[in-house]
Amino acid sequence: MQPNTLLDAILDEAGISHAGLAAHVNQAGRARGLALRYEHTAVARWLKGQRPRGQVPDLICEVLAGRLHRPVTLDDIGLGVPGEPSTPHGTSLSGFVERATALWRSDEQQRPHILGAPAVTGTPAVMPVWEWENPPEDVDVSRGGRHRVTPADLEMLRAARTHYEQMYRKAGGIATRTRIVGFLNAEAAPLLRGSYTDATGRQLHRATGGLVAIAGICAYDSDAHGLAQRYFHQALRLAKASGDRGLGAYVIALLVNQALFMREYRQAVAFAEAALRAAGKHITPALACDLYAMQAKAYAHLGDGTTALSCIRRAEQAAERIRRGYEPDETGYVQPGLVNVQVAEALLSLGELVAAGEHAAAAVDNPAHDRGRVHRLAMLSTIELRRGNADKAVATAVQMAEQARGMESQRLRDRLRAVREHLVRSGCAGTAEAAELIDGALRVPL
Repeated sequence: MQPNTLLDAILDEAGISHAGLAAHVNQAGRARGLALRYEHTAVARWLKGQRPRGQVPDLICEVLAGRLHRPVTLDDIGLGVPGEPSTPHGTSLSGFVERATALWRSDEQQRPHILGAPAVTGTPAVMPVWEWENPPEDVDVSRGGRHRVTPADLEMLRAARTHYEQMYRKAGGIATRTRIVGFLNAEAAPLLRGSYTDATGRQLHRATGGLVAIAGICAYDSDAHGLAQRYFHQALRLAKASGDRGLGAYVIALLVNQALFMREYRQAVAFAEAALRAAGKHITPALACDLYAMQAKAYAHLGDGTTALSCIRRAEQAAERIRRGYEPDETGYVQPGLVNVQVAEALLSLGELVAAGEHAAAAVDNPAHDRGRVHRLAMLSTIELRRGNADKAVATAVQMAEQARGMESQRLRDRLRAVREHLVRSGCAGTAEAAELIDGALRVPL
């Protein structure tokens, strides 16, 4: 079940509480000869994605129409088609915009049913990728709204994406998420509802898609996996509307990364293949490099060493073709050394400790942004410990703990805890000092 953000948004607009809606629906039901006894708990279930029975969806429309003094349809309250998942896919672009902005609004208001929603699996997880890859395309994305979207508006969105990406890298997703979601509500939502030609609209959807992808990364980093997935699916729909295949492939790389974290290894392989296949010549060497490296990790976890090593070779070949200045802003995360740390992780899963150690050391020797450096040091410390090099593992763990100061990230905390656990379990000399340093970093609540 996906949370019903449209119903949430329209209740907020109508200024009606959960208990208030339940009472009004009961009253409207009585007028139709129905004996309904709904309470606020039922409304909470509807907001979580449960579909009300029988005539109740129509009664909700009736109550809200009376309150708002305008017609309210089943589509307006997210109950348009029974049995279909409430995703933005399969709807018109304007309908998608309303659903997307309703989610941003609910996220900014920190609605629990949004923040705590689990990630979907199976068909609902695969369909957005399939719909991105296959026809129909958006023939015309122009829109007639109140305010005309200008080149300056587009430049602001692009600058914001860079700004929030840098903030995420320095401070982590937890600190950045509220800021970027606030920006999406205040600035991006009115522009999507504005007036623009097809050409401007494609640029607008591309710029917004880049921002929404960062919001998804921040949600993923905050352990809100269902929310992260919905942002990634939104970014994929925006990429489709923009006509930019490369942007869509970048968003799929984010879904591949999330699938790896959730241990959905076969899905990670399939998604990466879809991105490489559908983007074709629009895929840049940096993105191809990352997709192949993540496929290598997935195959390694599945125990298929031959295919993992083949993917490693492809990743390394793609890395050699990367030319700075010829890559879009989104692939800036594929820095020198990234492929090394990805390959090190795959080799570690395969038990190739010497080769894994060489790649991890090469990754640490390359400059990286603050966040990437923590991950690289964590990987190197883990491998050194597995190889029996306790002194090196401890020294690296100390560097990692110091580097992580000031960052608010559940993913980095996971890495710190894992390294600490490995150190303590090893019982080697000097591990207590490193463990204490990591404890200090973990002591401050997020």
